[in-house]
Amino acid sequence: MTLCIRAKKIDAYARKFLAGYPKSVVIHLGCGLDSRHTRVNNGEVEWYDLDMPEVIDLRKRFYEETASYHMIPSSVTDMGWTDLISPGGRPVLVIAEGLFMYLKEEEVKALILKLKKAFPGCGLVFDAYSALTARSAGKHPSIKKTGAVIHWGIDDPAAIEQWAEGIRLKEEWYFTQAEDLEKLGSGYRLLFRIAGLFTAARKAHRILYYNL
Repeated sequence: MTLCIRAKKIDAYARKFLAGYPKSVVIHLGCGLDSRHTRVNNGEVEWYDLDMPEVIDLRKRFYEETASYHMIPSSVTDMGWTDLISPGGRPVLVIAEGLFMYLKEEEVKALILKLKKAFPGCGLVFDAYSALTARSAGKHPSIKKTGAVIHWGIDDPAAIEQWAEGIRLKEEWYFTQAEDLEKLGSGYRLLFRIAGLFTAARKAHRILYYNL
């Protein structure tokens, strides 16, 4: 359920960005088989989807590259991929959905600082766990089955602003704010309303939007 809410909210961020900057560049890190490019494409954006080589190999069975749509086979932590993108002065939005919690804090920091250097002034949207959620999420059956390891969570998003001068938090968005919650059953609506009353519950998993 939260995955659908997350995807819709990030789509909304992308659409708003493209409405303001139609001829811009969007970079989707850890794209998997996500179809966001086809969902929000305005016909003018230059779009880059990045994931591990084996994922991109699979992705190419379903999507074709064009003059404005590119796929980059690379680990997100191998910063050399940034050299493959030349915005040419165009605004840049970077999306990292369901990714940063699997990186270590030093990797997240190194990546954000590299994004700031390579694409100064870019926007960065990603979802993040709280530190408590990061410590406990690995015990969830759905994650244990994959063998994935959760490494990183953040409680105070302002801490990232201290990593370099000029980094600014634009929005901290909670899943309890989603309008689509009204479409859920009464039990789920009550659960989210109760969660919204407690800071720890609201911050367990939310979306952060920075300007770098």
